[in-house]
Amino acid sequence: MRAASGGRSVWRLLGLLLLAVLALQLYFALRIALMLVVDPWSTTFERSELWRLSQAPHTLAWHQQWVGRARLSPRLQRAVIAAEDAGFSSHHGIEWEALQNAWERNRKAAARNNRLLRQAEQGRAFKADSAMVASAGKTLHAEPKVVGGSTITQQLAKNLFLEGERRWPRKAQEMVIAFMLEGLLGKQRILEIYLNHVEWGEGVFGAEAA
Repeated sequence: MRAASGGRSVWRLLGLLLLAVLALQLYFALRIALMLVVDPWSTTFERSELWRLSQAPHTLAWHQQWVGRARLSPRLQRAVIAAEDAGFSSHHGIEWEALQNAWERNRKAAARNNRLLRQAEQGRAFKADSAMVASAGKTLHAEPKVVGGSTITQQLAKNLFLEGERRWPRKAQEMVIAFMLEGLLGKQRILEIYLNHVEWGEGVFGAEAA
């Protein structure tokens, strides 16, 4: 009897969790659909940066001004696409090959870093003076540089709604939002919003401010 009651509680909990996840996706979808007619004036990333800069001892520098699609330079649009996401016009929000290549490069970098750390700890990696060994040790203990494979759509999804942490649940949510952006807004609107909110420098967001 108790086992049956416990089983029902687990299923009830799973059901509530599923409903919460679906409600969150509906929230994102409604927010994105609203962007068809309303320009988003800030993103989660911008608000977090604004808070961070407001806590700094120096004077807050913040520049942002929305620029409509007709006023965005075609050269700027082509340059950003070439630099950030060459396949932007053809993919559906995610470049699977680019993600796979980035994952492989990061895996190799992490493996190399771990291997050198083990060698250094065993005293076989370096045959230099103690200062050089200490300096090299600091370099090795640093995290290897993370190579990204995100498209413009994924970058916009992250900046609009999500935190910058690199975890699989956040990455999965980013992909879902990227598909929503592609399906609801289309390429031109995605690029317009991206160019008006991409960071060009500390406290400088958007093409007009840059």
